[in-house]
Amino acid sequence: MLQMFGFLGSILGYLLWGLFYIFKNFGVSIIFFTLIIRLILFPFSIKQQKSMANTARLQKKQKEIKEKYANNRQKQNEEMQKLYQQEGVSPTGGCLTSLVPMLIMLGIFYSVTAPLSNTLHIDKTVIANAMGSFNAIPGFSVADTAIFGNSATYQEFSFVRALADAQPVIAQIFPAGDAANVEMLVNGFNFLGLNFLSTPQGEGFGSIYIIIPILCFASSVVAQLVTMRINKQQQRGCMMFMMIGLPLFSAWISFQVPVAVGFYWICSSLFSMVQSIIMGKLYGPDALIARSEAQHVALLELQEAQIKPVK
Repeated sequence: MLQMFGFLGSILGYLLWGLFYIFKNFGVSIIFFTLIIRLILFPFSIKQQKSMANTARLQKKQKEIKEKYANNRQKQNEEMQKLYQQEGVSPTGGCLTSLVPMLIMLGIFYSVTAPLSNTLHIDKTVIANAMGSFNAIPGFSVADTAIFGNSATYQEFSFVRALADAQPVIAQIFPAGDAANVEMLVNGFNFLGLNFLSTPQGEGFGSIYIIIPILCFASSVVAQLVTMRINKQQQRGCMMFMMIGLPLFSAWISFQVPVAVGFYWICSSLFSMVQSIIMGKLYGPDALIARSEAQHVALLELQEAQIKPVK
């Protein structure tokens, strides 16, 4: 499973590296990277939005069926299925499409946390040899900048963090063809006064870096509220947990992982909110109802036009 996400991260890394090569800054690259990914996933988002809007549109009819057959669960389910068939709605229509962005998200995580192999696409043997040579130099050690101890997931990122403070060493431990790209990479992690190689946890609660998990939480909650309001969804049960619990979890994770990952989550939430507003205008419950009524009126007019007057 991890290999699959690593492979996906490697594919996405080509796009991230292409943008970095243009802008020479990881923060700017992530903004355009997120925008491009959102555009690629837009067809999936439309399907998900239509599913949510159709579900909201049928809430009144669903309530009537539940009240009418409150004591007959089997009949209630049968009538619900008839309603879905008549309206052309699938109650699970948005489930599969919602999994695709999650898979992309995990791939992005691996492309960001393994910048040498998944973004620059340097051979892992070359990276391992360079890391060994770096650790052999007196006064230098990847362990000094390690994230989560010796976690293999963050090993490359810890190495890049160490190289940022030892740039003259890069040309000594990497082949000439890779050294220039590595040096350009480590010089491009500063954005808006933040070092994207740092972690909020490492910098402490009193630092400016604490703004990353705060914005992760706030942007995620606001994006969900906007989506729920557009689709006229109520905050109940598991939905309430999703709205608060998941953003809290993402904030906690972004507190521990590199700023680059947290910044991507913030950008993704903000673009998601804008996308929801746009799609709400096109495919929201009110828009679908108005479209359905217009089609019904047009059909009646067509049927009336076909009726021959009685002489």
